[in-house]
Amino acid sequence: AADFEHLNSTAMHLPLHHSRGPCSPVSVPSDLPFSAVLTHDDARIASLAARLAKAPSSSSARPAVTVASLYRANDDVDGVAASLASVPLTPGTSYGVGNYVTRMGLGTPAKPYVMVVDTGSSLTWLQCSPCRVSCHRQSGPVFDPKTSSSYAAVSCSTPQCNDLSTATLNPAACSSSDVCIYQASYGDSSFSVGYLSKDTVSFGSNSVPNFYYGCGQDNEGLFGRSAGLMGLARNKLSLLYQLAPTLGYSFSYCLPSSSSSGYLSIGSYNPGQYSYTPMVSSTLDDSLYFIKLSGMTVAGKPLAISSSEYSSLPTIIDSGTVITRLPTTVYDALSKAVAGAMKGTKRADAYSILDTCFVGQASSLRVPAVSMAFSGGAALKLSAQNLLVDVDSSTTCLAFAPARSAAIIGNTQQQTFSVVYDVKSNRIGFAAGGCR
Repeated sequence: AADFEHLNSTAMHLPLHHSRGPCSPVSVPSDLPFSAVLTHDDARIASLAARLAKAPSSSSARPAVTVASLYRANDDVDGVAASLASVPLTPGTSYGVGNYVTRMGLGTPAKPYVMVVDTGSSLTWLQCSPCRVSCHRQSGPVFDPKTSSSYAAVSCSTPQCNDLSTATLNPAACSSSDVCIYQASYGDSSFSVGYLSKDTVSFGSNSVPNFYYGCGQDNEGLFGRSAGLMGLARNKLSLLYQLAPTLGYSFSYCLPSSSSSGYLSIGSYNPGQYSYTPMVSSTLDDSLYFIKLSGMTVAGKPLAISSSEYSSLPTIIDSGTVITRLPTTVYDALSKAVAGAMKGTKRADAYSILDTCFVGQASSLRVPAVSMAFSGGAALKLSAQNLLVDVDSSTTCLAFAPARSAAIIGNTQQQTFSVVYDVKSNRIGFAAGGCR
């Protein structure tokens, strides 16, 4: 119970940790270079672009997974037969080390599991015993369906099995025992394959029965030491939509820096503390959260570009992208303005995809006030740690890069702000000072 906090009876309030933070329940190697974070971040960007283009991403495509070969054992799990179908997988998104984690309870009796929180993903899944093919190392024991009295496998004839194609962007498969098989694949070639299941999900003393999720039997790739992934996108199978009848169609979070603590709250919130921007409808991908960037200022001065440049690409807000991507014209103007305002600071060489770098650390440099404005009047007034990211012990870089096919507001710029996703009212709100 100490792992959870409760706002009131109509919301669930959970601690949220940066995967590389000191209080994180999952460990990331201390010697991991920041270039690895950027590599995985770029894979996520490529796969998001592929989703918007409705096409596979060549940089992250992987051979078709022969599901039949993953389950050769003759024994069944709760009656699930081992002979399965073979279907191709398409890339989704990347889950590297720049993510945020919380704990979710599952089963009866409930046991806690560390989950990556992601607004760009729909299906929630976690590793399940007996891990027929492969389970990555995780913090704590793997979930065993046999220990839960409320566990049930889901048949292929259910609407939820049919909904997997939109939730995972991959077709469902079916076992010879009529159990639905999900396949979730991600931009860096990570993937999870297993049985669609239902069980009681809980957060502290609050529980919801008949929660649909993936019970992973082959889970390979860059998920850190988390048990799995918590999907908060706009989809019938996401955690948000499944809990909405009980808690309402909204969630909020504060993404902590590596030195602060944050939260994830599902359900009601205090509407008076936020400034809002409307969610923008898009035919590109109706599960993602689109908003409209309307302007940026550096040291109080608007960037020297036409206002139409800000909306030259669709804009997504995403908890799993580390570095914000801007339309190229906007990025070039921002880079020039920030470099001009910091002309007294020694420049450093470019670092990976980051080309505006300085000698020093973000916390010790004098940086200009930078603000990002959105339609409707919402704004993010960025601190030095929202504007710059330390890439090693002696170098800090502008935490922005040019966009490909979509602009993306990433988690570095969102850190320490309270952000609410009010799906019912079709709006996203920002409030400063959300993390402790």
